[in-house]
Parts: sequence; structure tokens; C-alpha cells
Amino acid sequence: MTGRAGRRPPLSSGIGDTSAEESLDELAALARSAGALIREATIQHRPAPDAATLIGSGKVREVGEMAAMAQAEVVIVDRELTPTQQRNLERALKCKVVDRTQLILDIFAARARTREGQLQVELAQLNYLLPRLAGRGTEMSRLGGGIGTRGPGETQLETDRRRINRRIQKIKTELGSVRRHRAVQRKQRQVVPLATAALVGYTNAGKSTLFNRLTGAGVLADNRLFATLDPTIRALSLPSGRRVLLSDTVGFIRSLPTTLVQAFRATLEEVTEAALLLHVVDASSAQASKQVAHVANVLAEIGAGGTPQVLVLNKMDRVSKGGEEAEAIRQRVAGEEAKGPSAAVAVSALTGEGMAGVLAAIDKTLPFDLVSRARFRFPVSEAGKVHVLHELGRVIAERYDGDSCEVDAEVSESLRRRLERFLVG
Repeated sequence: MTGRAGRRPPLSSGIGDTSAEESLDELAALARSAGALIREATIQHRPAPDAATLIGSGKVREVGEMAAMAQAEVVIVDRELTPTQQRNLERALKCKVVDRTQLILDIFAARARTREGQLQVELAQLNYLLPRLAGRGTEMSRLGGGIGTRGPGETQLETDRRRINRRIQKIKTELGSVRRHRAVQRKQRQVVPLATAALVGYTNAGKSTLFNRLTGAGVLADNRLFATLDPTIRALSLPSGRRVLLSDTVGFIRSLPTTLVQAFRATLEEVTEAALLLHVVDASSAQASKQVAHVANVLAEIGAGGTPQVLVLNKMDRVSKGGEEAEAIRQRVAGEEAKGPSAAVAVSALTGEGMAGVLAAIDKTLPFDLVSRARFRFPVSEAGKVHVLHELGRVIAERYDGDSCEVDAEVSESLRRRLERFLVG
């Protein structure tokens, strides 16, 4: 992969108010993370996408000339292409065409290290590939037969579809086993009263560097998008003497493919189960406020929007000494429309500046897991939650009435939040 010509039409892209230039810059960063050398870049302005090629016949000719002159092997489009658009562009440009989703999937495939991460990426890749099998020409339509393989007259395309569907089902079964194992691990951690804090933030904000600085772990920290995919958990001591568990998770990005959000559900459970989120922001980035908004959207999507947060303004070593103070940067990053986190700390994970402030902010914001009495009412369909109360709380009374079960129990604050929608009174 020696060269690529990338371009992005600023149509209704689903990337909010991000400008075409900003999105194209991020696409270039993604391409470089995948090991590409950028040769050319161009932007297409259209009132609406072209159904056949997305960018229109005139732009296709222009891009084809640019790709030929640059001897580009791949053309990357900063938008998810339909199977028809991708096929038509490859035929017209006479080279491989990759859209934003496939590029991110390729990066994830290269970075996943654990078996779980590899399965998650493969599942996302297969879900992406399945609708793109059709229309690849007669080379995929040879007839044949065979016991246990293809039936008489079945095309190669149908065989490929069936094989991919079988593989998808097998991966889902394996991931189900992984999730059950992770649930057991989480339950074992919950037996010991240690709260969990999770690092979240836009990709390349410095989460892994901060994680290593706070815990002494050896997690890969690299100046590349999605350098870390697999979650890591380490114990951390706070100034008050409390110990907490800190989790490093995958970074977010705007227009994160839905297939990836679904595939990484098990990984994202570490975020949804956390009592506190450390939202790490690259304070030196001109796009910091927009990145905060994108992360907030993903957190809301996975059900973690209401979790207490500490805003960690990282990479302060890159901010000019005579520039904005931490509070001014916090206001710029959070923006007037965003709901501000409960605390903000300016740090440099690279130099170690501000680490004491991070620990103090965690100590101040992370609630003590106090035990109190509560009453819950569960529908019969949520009987598993009653089992959770028996395992993690102290059940005082249990009453069944028709299609519901009412339980009085002594529970920790974290368990109360976890079962909040079933509280009575």
C-alpha cells in the first residue's frame, strides 16, 4: 500500500457540524494509522449524493486522473459507500476503493490482540462484507454440486453467503461465552467493594498514556488512532486510602460504524458498569469541543450518559504557556450546549504534570459505596435482577404479587444505581 487519493463530499454525512476539511484531515490521520502514504486529496461539493457513484461522473473522472498521476493503489472515501457505489467506483477508477467504515475496520483488525478483540473485529467485518457480496460478476456464479457443500444449481455467491452466515453465528456463540466469562469476572470484582473508574475519550486523546502514568501498567501508548483496542484493568490507590479499579478502553470517533459499536458491546460494558468516567480530552486540539460532543453522544447511546465524570484536559504540555488557563480551556472544550462534567483537571500524561490533581478529583467525585435500605419491584420477566439482589445485596423481605415481585433489601450505592429503574418510592 504505497499511495492513496482520498476525498470527501460534504453532503449529509452524519458528522454533525464538522467541516469537510476537518473531516478530511481526520481521514488522513486514519489512513496514516493504517500505514498509508497520502498522495492527493480532494473534496466534492454536491447538493445530494449520486446514487451510482456518490460523487458524480465528472468528479469520478477527475479523481481517476489524480489517482493515475499519483500511482495510487487505493482511493479512500470519507463516507460509507453502498455496495453499488463501491463497485461502480472501482470499475471506473480501476483501483481498490475503501470507504471510511472499511478503513476503520482494517485498523481495528490490525490492532486487536486478545481473542475477544479479534472475534469482535471479525464479526464487524463479516457484517460489513455480507451485503457487498452481490453483483461481483459471473466469476462468483459458477454452478456445481456436492454432498454437504453446494446443492445442484446453487451459485458460488449463495455458498459464500451461507458460509459467512455460519461463521457469524459461530462468532456470536463464542462472544456469548466471552461475555459470560467477563460477567463472572465482574461479579468476582464486585464481591470486593472496589468501585470502577473507566477512561473514555476520543481516540488518540492520550488515555493509555494517562493509564500507564497512573497505574504503572505497560499498555501500548502510541501517537496513532486506535492504538489500544483491548480493555485493561488495574488497581489504583487514591489519596484518601481508598483503592479503585481503573479501566482503559477503546477510543471513540465520530461516525463510528454501527457494526463496530454492536461488535464491541462486551468491551463497552466496562464503561456502562463504571461508577465514574474519566473523560480524557486532547486540550491542544482545535477540535476538542467537537470531540467532547461526539464522545458524549456515544456515551448516551450505550447508556452511560448519566455516569459521573471528571474532565481530564490532557496534553497541556502542548498548550502555550501564555495561553488559556484550565478553567478557560474547560469552558472552550465543554461548550455552552454541553452539560459540564462535575470536575475538570488540566494534566500532561506525557510529563506527569497534574497527576496528583487527577487522583484528588477521582477521590472527590467517586461516591463512597454506602449501604442503605431500598425497596424494588421487578416484573416477572426481570427475575434475574432478584437473583442479583440476593448475590450482591442483603435481601430482607421478598413478596410476589401477580406478575411482579417486591423486594426489600440493603444494597450498596452502586447496586442501587444499577437497579434504579426498579426502585419503589
